[in-house]
Amino acid sequence: MIQYYKKIDGKLQEIGQIEKDCWINISPPLDNEALEQLSNELEIPFDFFQDSMDIDEQSRFEREDGVDLIVLNAPIRNKDESEHEAHYITVPIGIISIPDAIITISAYESPILNYFLNRNIKGFDPANQHDFLLRIFDKTIYYFLVYLKRINHQRNQYQKELYHSSRNTELAKMLNLQKSLVYFATTLRDNDQLMMKIKRTDFIHIKDDEEASDFLDDILIDNKQAREMADVYTNILNGTMDAFASIISNNLNIVMKNLTSVTIVLMVPTLVASFYGMNVSLPFAQNPNAYLITVAVSIVLAIIVVYIFRRSQIL
Repeated sequence: MIQYYKKIDGKLQEIGQIEKDCWINISPPLDNEALEQLSNELEIPFDFFQDSMDIDEQSRFEREDGVDLIVLNAPIRNKDESEHEAHYITVPIGIISIPDAIITISAYESPILNYFLNRNIKGFDPANQHDFLLRIFDKTIYYFLVYLKRINHQRNQYQKELYHSSRNTELAKMLNLQKSLVYFATTLRDNDQLMMKIKRTDFIHIKDDEEASDFLDDILIDNKQAREMADVYTNILNGTMDAFASIISNNLNIVMKNLTSVTIVLMVPTLVASFYGMNVSLPFAQNPNAYLITVAVSIVLAIIVVYIFRRSQIL
């Protein structure tokens, strides 16, 4: 789906066709024929569109025939929330800059782009392309931080469940969070390198704009903080998973110990009953209260075994 937007009367409004200083947003569902037509019309290499739709594409920038491409990886919530999948993943957003327009393309619904589409943001104007890029960078880091906090909150919830668990279900949930953190830590490093190269090479031409340069410096600082947060949460989660793998094993051992103890206690009355079930002469065989005596002896012996286990801290 291809949509066109432009700042009109102070508000971002959708327009019906390409105009100067407009924003072209390409979002799912994607139509290859429409993309090829747009590529030919604007003289943009079609590879720029294809690369931006490849989920394995790394963060990078490229310039070809006067057309600039920046591929930025951004976080989204994974729609496939099965027990074997990460809760959050990262996907590429392609930002293509041409003299008369700026184009964004992603094969997935992006909360970052939706943020700019669904809100009337003060000072936001697609005509100011380098400001548009910097705002996308900044909002990408914001969503990384939001999702990192959610991951940490979920880790705390799973941690409470794990204290009394002898199953692997909760540990598998923690593993899914670990996958998300691996995606985030790797992507934040790639994005950091991308933005550092953009600053060093002045790829978006902001060297002489002090305000924009300071904004980029702030973004780099925020990205570094997000990287450190991802690393800290990863280390905490790894330590937690190792500790609770031992706890789950210990809980299972306790269950097995209790079951074994109960089996031994129940074995005593069974043993007495087996002896008195023999077809031989036995004590109290002629006593009219032989049954009650046998039951009493079984109970007393079972109580003695329980007492011994309690004193030995087995039960």
